[in-house]
Amino acid sequence: MALEFSPPDGAGDDDGDRTEVHKGPVTLRRQQIESSTTDQRLLESRGPSDWVHTDPWRVLRIQSEFVEGFGALAELGRAVSVFGSARVARDSPEYALGVQVGRLLAETGYAVITGGGPGAMEAANKGACEAGGVSVGLGIELPFEQGMNEWVDIGVDFRYFFARKTMFVKYAQGFIVLPGGFGTFDELFEALCLVQTRKVTSFPVVLLGTAYWGGLVDWLRSTVLAEGKIKEVDLALFSVTDDPVEAVRLVHQAESEWQVAAAEEEAARSAAADRAEAGASGGPEHRRPR
Repeated sequence: MALEFSPPDGAGDDDGDRTEVHKGPVTLRRQQIESSTTDQRLLESRGPSDWVHTDPWRVLRIQSEFVEGFGALAELGRAVSVFGSARVARDSPEYALGVQVGRLLAETGYAVITGGGPGAMEAANKGACEAGGVSVGLGIELPFEQGMNEWVDIGVDFRYFFARKTMFVKYAQGFIVLPGGFGTFDELFEALCLVQTRKVTSFPVVLLGTAYWGGLVDWLRSTVLAEGKIKEVDLALFSVTDDPVEAVRLVHQAESEWQVAAAEEEAARSAAADRAEAGASGGPEHRRPR
């Protein structure tokens, strides 16, 4: 789940308010906390040219993040990534909605993957954990450290957003998106872009909250579609609902349809292979008449 790019309510902006920072598997406290993030230093183009000598070593660190993530999640099974704001208060309706989504997903047999932080992420993790499901948190190094919430069963901390995003997509059968900010938008539109460009097998993306997402959907239709920036079919890449039961049903239905299509495709490949083998061995359809 995407984390917001500004501190949650009650958190400080300056380094003096940060008591603990996670840099991948490393924890830093007090004077050891740096003012910049690993992503920031990787993408920085200004300053001295010593990056020529350090970037090859960064590749190994990036590689290690993928190895750690793949190793931790390879046997996770069926899962759904849930995104939403880190700023949601625990006594808010949105938090209760996140708990319900996590619980319903767990009861349907899905593990729940979030960004591991507070707010809507914590809510979804809590719902999954209390329902006896597997609760996963994928944390990220930020200038305002949020930490892994207490309801996470499997937690992986990342330095790089792009490595973390890969895990959200690779191990999920679908996305459920609660109201959120820039980080949530980032994850949402990356998912839609990957599906639109067929970089991933199509999977369901469900936006939860018609009042919150309605303005965005209207703009996509009235402006983006109207000006030819997307096609009508692209608006079918996601669904919008207020009902968490419906959101989980849409994910489950899409997975079932995909399984049927995959089975049919496998049967067609097997039949084609059998025909090719029969032809190569002089089967009846290839024998000359006597």
